[in-house]
Amino acid sequence: MESKYDHKSVESKIYKMWEEGGYFKAERDPAKKPYTIILPPPNASGKMHMGNVLMIAIEDILIRWKRMQGLSALWVPGTDHAGFETQTTFERELKKEGKSRFDFDRNTLYQKIWDFVQKNRYLIEGQIRQMGASVDWSRYRFTLDPQSLKIVQSTFEKMHKDGLIYRDDYVVNYSFKWGTTFSDAEVVFVEKIDPLYYIKYGPLTVATVRPETKWGDTALAVNPNDERYKKYIGQEISFTDPLGEQKLKVIADSYVDSAFGTGVLKVTPAHDKNDYEIGLRHGLQVKSVMGLDGRMNENAGKYKGLKIAEARKQAIEDLTSMGLVEKVDQNYTHTVPVDYRSNDYIEMLPVPNWFIKVDSLKKKALEVVENGELNIYPKWREVTYTRWVENMHDWAISRQVVWGIRIPAWYSAKENPTLEVAFLDKDGNYKFGKLSDFDFDEVKNGLQRVTAAKNTKYVISETCPGDDYLQETDTFDTWFSSGQWPLITLGYPDSDDFKYYYPTNVLETGWEIVTRWVSRMVMFGIYATGKSPFKDVYLHGMVRAVDGKKMSKNLGNNIDPDEYFEKYGVDALRMGLIFGTANGKDFAFPKDKVIAYRNFANKVWNMARFFLMESDTYKQSAGKELNFYSDEQHAELVEADKKIIDGLNALTKSVNENLDKYRFADAAEGIYHFMWDELASRYLENLKSREDKDAALAVFRHVFLNCLKLLHPFMPFITEEIWSNLPKEDATPLIVSSWPK
Repeated sequence: MESKYDHKSVESKIYKMWEEGGYFKAERDPAKKPYTIILPPPNASGKMHMGNVLMIAIEDILIRWKRMQGLSALWVPGTDHAGFETQTTFERELKKEGKSRFDFDRNTLYQKIWDFVQKNRYLIEGQIRQMGASVDWSRYRFTLDPQSLKIVQSTFEKMHKDGLIYRDDYVVNYSFKWGTTFSDAEVVFVEKIDPLYYIKYGPLTVATVRPETKWGDTALAVNPNDERYKKYIGQEISFTDPLGEQKLKVIADSYVDSAFGTGVLKVTPAHDKNDYEIGLRHGLQVKSVMGLDGRMNENAGKYKGLKIAEARKQAIEDLTSMGLVEKVDQNYTHTVPVDYRSNDYIEMLPVPNWFIKVDSLKKKALEVVENGELNIYPKWREVTYTRWVENMHDWAISRQVVWGIRIPAWYSAKENPTLEVAFLDKDGNYKFGKLSDFDFDEVKNGLQRVTAAKNTKYVISETCPGDDYLQETDTFDTWFSSGQWPLITLGYPDSDDFKYYYPTNVLETGWEIVTRWVSRMVMFGIYATGKSPFKDVYLHGMVRAVDGKKMSKNLGNNIDPDEYFEKYGVDALRMGLIFGTANGKDFAFPKDKVIAYRNFANKVWNMARFFLMESDTYKQSAGKELNFYSDEQHAELVEADKKIIDGLNALTKSVNENLDKYRFADAAEGIYHFMWDELASRYLENLKSREDKDAALAVFRHVFLNCLKLLHPFMPFITEEIWSNLPKEDATPLIVSSWPK
């Protein structure tokens, strides 16, 4: 062995040996219990971040542990197309060339993004390998592979037949920046200070931050128990505003907070989800005053064509000049919705979308947690899941982006001549309007977007049903496709893998996507198979910057895993992160622990070198090889030998118990302290002065080899390298050696 451990010369060599040896490949064996983990798919065109490193470290611990215990351990790798995130990344590249997505028809743009992703995909796959992940590469999946497309589209078709899919002008979270809808789980709320305007509606006054939506109001609402306004309930009040004479009915609804503002609420069903729900209860009209272009529409009268901010400013000027603004609170603090990716403004709009009815699905997703079929670790994270599922609304699953799985719906030109289309003509000019106004073939060849009203006739089919059909240009929300990841990775419904490995044993992921992803996988898994797709869910905490803040490019506190791989080695980074992830809580990046485990790696290396040197000395003096320890010798051992073996047995039991409960930090800490404090500092130091070196060295080798086994799932590279240099009874690589009993 070299005098010092050099991770740079070891890691790629060891991984190549593992992969070429086929040690990651799981074989279906009726005599063995299956153990399955699916890798949460990282962005195919992205790069590893510290959260990915932690995720892979934890999952690799579990799969190596179960593989060594003799189970048929399958860890399926894959990557995600990542929908609008990837498309916007590609669009930034186009911008550098002076181009945009509008310069290409839909099919050409899709192909360009495909080529871009394939070109960059090797980066993330290389980093997964660099991490030491013992995934079965022969079963690799990509969310846009043909098999993935077929499963996702078939699920949609089945749900449509079962009456779980519908199309409607529903009030959704819409981003003018991205030109797409967002699910509730993709929206976050941030505090903002805005003026709160008190506007007169005849005898009543309303407090609002959105005066520009005034002309989408279809009622005024008060709390039924508010004595101030009981006489108005059921009445229609008349008033004048900048658009002329208006009339609104006053309704009573318990949603209204009497303590807010004046206790009178303007109900605008088209631009507020709570107002929309009020509208459903009272049969109110849904009247939108703005379009998908972010400008006011014809319902806004004289404000038509203005951007929202401009319309707000003009409306206040006009209302003020008419004496209709009673007062203004300039420092009103409230929360506003933004998209979770870029923190850009989200508007509530009625948009034609494809929806899933979730009531029956979410009921079963709750039941599996309540009856113990699905266990969430740590236990205190369970409430995040249950509260989200309990309050889940129907889910808008369509996105107005090119990069994704296209919804298999088709519109006949003959039956739907008023379809709105955007396309590039044969000369490359951008055109939009009604389908009937253009040549069908030219539209089809240069198609960019189809916009179909909610009552448009359609056919659900994976293939084109006829010559005059255009396919829906919306794609599935990425959570719709990744929500079927357990089905995709295992070849649902008929593959041998699916029959043997489903349901999987554990899903390991960050707690922050328990709503967006975990809940959807549970719903789809039960819907398709009747069973939860996994038995356990372990939710790790977020890795934050050294200062405890969320890592961000804007803050300049991002930590690049490659720097730590290079300087300290993969094992040290893995172990340092594992040690920091106690009980699934968020934690600051533990740089000191990474350094400590680099030092620990050196300590373990030196222990092996010491043993080899002592063994050579014994061989030269005794003229024979060192004996291997056996359990039959236990009674003849001295007290120090018995103590270290008893300690090994206790450690093995403790590691198993902690891993069973997903207490990775506790398992790692136990191995660290036993090897450093008991085996190195006490037993090895005592061994130096022992006269019965043969017995002591035999015991040390026995304990040390078993410690390497226990440590291997945590620090796979250095343990495999040491293992290959030590004399032992079995030449089997450490990765497939038997776990200590």
